[in-house]
Amino acid sequence: GDILDDYLRTDGVWILTRNKQFYTTNNEKECAEKCEAERNFNCRAFLFTRKKLQCLTLAENAKMTVTFDSTDAILYEKKIYLLQCKRGIGKDYRGMEAKTQRGIPCQKWSEKTPHNPNYTPEKHPDAGLDENYCRNPDGDESGPWCYTTDPATRFDYCNIPECESQCMQCNGEDYHGEVSRTESGLECQHWDAQEPHMHGFTLKHFPEKDLKMNYCRNPDGELRPWCFTTSPTKRWEYCNIPRCTTHVPVSGLGSQCLSGKGEDYQGRIAITESGNACQHWNTQFPHRHGWIPDRYPCKGLEENYCRNPDGEKKPWCYTTNNSVRWEYCAIPHCDGTEQGIAGMTVPTQVPLPEECYRGKGQSYRGTTSITASGKKCQAWNSMFPHRHEKTPDRFPNADLRDNYCRNPDGDSSPWCFTTDPTTTWEYCSLKRCDDHIQE
Repeated sequence: GDILDDYLRTDGVWILTRNKQFYTTNNEKECAEKCEAERNFNCRAFLFTRKKLQCLTLAENAKMTVTFDSTDAILYEKKIYLLQCKRGIGKDYRGMEAKTQRGIPCQKWSEKTPHNPNYTPEKHPDAGLDENYCRNPDGDESGPWCYTTDPATRFDYCNIPECESQCMQCNGEDYHGEVSRTESGLECQHWDAQEPHMHGFTLKHFPEKDLKMNYCRNPDGELRPWCFTTSPTKRWEYCNIPRCTTHVPVSGLGSQCLSGKGEDYQGRIAITESGNACQHWNTQFPHRHGWIPDRYPCKGLEENYCRNPDGEKKPWCYTTNNSVRWEYCAIPHCDGTEQGIAGMTVPTQVPLPEECYRGKGQSYRGTTSITASGKKCQAWNSMFPHRHEKTPDRFPNADLRDNYCRNPDGDSSPWCFTTDPTTTWEYCSLKRCDDHIQE
């Protein structure tokens, strides 16, 4: 990968440091190479000035010293020195924790009192043994440690948290790590950029999805984190994020009644509101689908229980009825009221009699969200299971709300993208109005 991938870039910032070296370089990569090769001190960061092409390697980073604005400067800080957590046994931990798990201050690695150390900066120059920071120079299975300033305790381990953000739980919806390359090695496109690929995943429209820099994320419920790539020939690709070793338990956490959209519902109702039995999630008969339990380990897709894995209006399931692909379920509300009892409500997937369109249906503003073959519509602001360009911000006058059938592009009638991974789009289950009858 690119040498600069190991650094966090900040434009327009200068830091004050006593320990530095000046070099003349042509670009940031050459300056990074000087930092990697620095032998006068542990190089934690470097400054590069565009006009003078000046390179300063630094012993300190922004966490350790004073910063101020400087228009022409770019600060690159080694990510490894910014992490305050450990990965695995923490052999590469370079954070600034300097006390043991019992709160005893650490002895400096270069000092000989109160303990004469076996591990010193001279003997182990690549182990990061600077100051009195906790380190793991010997690959101890229990993690970073240090010699202590207590004469009665030669050494002790440090309490360094695990970098859970560097791995993913479930499908990585909560992944906040800094991986910015795809599984094939392509660099990720910045989320706030529209080149080389235009898209609707902006911080403005998805403020809660942490779409920072060009880090891999999963804002739309994909199988795992992904990003748009900087390659014009590859629109997007998954990222290679390891699964966390500690798992979030699914069973028992959910609600047994309906609150909100019922996304946390974990009850055992397995019949739809019209009385159809639910199809088991781990089977593909009578209806083929993409909601396979192994792929979505935290969605609670157990047995044939009603669930809401995709942010629908309420829990639903595929049915065992050949002619009805899926239906909503009647789940009791948590406030005690019964919701959607069969026979008292019109099934959502059947258009109401007055649901019809005129002309090509570009003015249609109804709430039908089912295709002609009975498939559920994908929400317009979602990119799962199908990525597309028909987003609400691109077509502000088309009323692309929720997953309602619309005709934003002047097709022959209202349509939608479907939630079936094998069918990109279909026309909707709508009839043309009798144009002779006045509205």
